[in-house]
Amino acid sequence: MKIALINENSQAAKNGIIEGALRRAVEPLGHEVVNFGMYSAEDEHQLTYVQIGILAAVLLNGGIVDYVVTGCGTGEGAMLACNSFPGVICGHVEDALDAYTFAQINDGNAIAVPFAKGFGWGGDLNLGYIFEKLFSEPGGQGYPRERAIPEKRNKRILDEVRGRAFRDLSDILPELDGELVRGALAGEKFREAFSACRDARLKETVLHILAGK
Repeated sequence: MKIALINENSQAAKNGIIEGALRRAVEPLGHEVVNFGMYSAEDEHQLTYVQIGILAAVLLNGGIVDYVVTGCGTGEGAMLACNSFPGVICGHVEDALDAYTFAQINDGNAIAVPFAKGFGWGGDLNLGYIFEKLFSEPGGQGYPRERAIPEKRNKRILDEVRGRAFRDLSDILPELDGELVRGALAGEKFREAFSACRDARLKETVLHILAGK
């Protein structure tokens, strides 16, 4: 599994701490981490939580990554922004129990963590526990296990509802503010990773926007 890490501007200073905790938890399991920044508060390319949603949507819909780990001060803005787009199911995760139950019951592909609220002594340990439980088992197995059948049924129903509620991302992006989208996709790491985009129409749309057309 390829996992993207994305930090918004208010919590960019914690990027190294978050990346370290994520790598320690998932690399022994054979997963790959790609850090899309922000890497520090002084980065040239600033990301708001709205832009996190855009970046996460392009990465997931394009098949460039399989999972997105992100957040903001409270985690709420990043979660709402991510869930504003098709192909992204983002949970708000504060602790290991949230992480495990979200993975097993909701089987999403992104989490938003509060990187400021309650992030004090032991914050790095809590992150480690979150990532361990999030990726410790294949998602969607149900919790408790005897609830697996109705939970999987509800997940299928939700996916069907979302499929009808959302338009294709390639139709959405051109209608957004061009500077907002270009700012979300301006990072050097994104430019490197985007060549792996599996959706030809999305790839054409993004390249068109990046060219300022």
